[in-house]
Amino acid sequence: MKYSIIYSSHTGNTKLLAESIQSLLGENCIYFGEPDEKALEADVIFVGFWTDKGNCSDNLAIFMKKIENKKIFIFGTAGFGGAQSYFDRILSNVESNLKSSNNIIGRFMCQGKMGIAVRKRYESMLEKNPNDEGAKKSIENFDMASVHPDVNDISELKKAVEAVL
Repeated sequence: MKYSIIYSSHTGNTKLLAESIQSLLGENCIYFGEPDEKALEADVIFVGFWTDKGNCSDNLAIFMKKIENKKIFIFGTAGFGGAQSYFDRILSNVESNLKSSNNIIGRFMCQGKMGIAVRKRYESMLEKNPNDEGAKKSIENFDMASVHPDVNDISELKKAVEAVL
């Protein structure tokens, strides 16, 4: 089985997941990196994304529309976390970029750390309105996300990959 791993990573979280998959699967990787036509020669394509407004980035979505008749494993990260239902909505949005001829064999998603500018934005909101519960929860989520993807996330990803192969 030949496989490719393509990913789009804004802060390095998704790249870490991609590297974990590559280290697990070893030698039969024909392509690893940002979306590229070379990846389409594989039997299985692992597609990694960072969450951008509830979906993957535009460049990854455009590339995904080119994939046909492949086995696909989707994996990604999102700064917000805490609910599998939230991750499931994002995964469904990302999957909608694929043609129906593809077979989605697996999917995985976990929380990922965000850039400090995000926390500063939440802090600014809280400074303007000290009673802003949304800003307080956003700061709490930011702090929880700061350690992800963690060892447990990587372990769960590897289990998900092994389960489908």
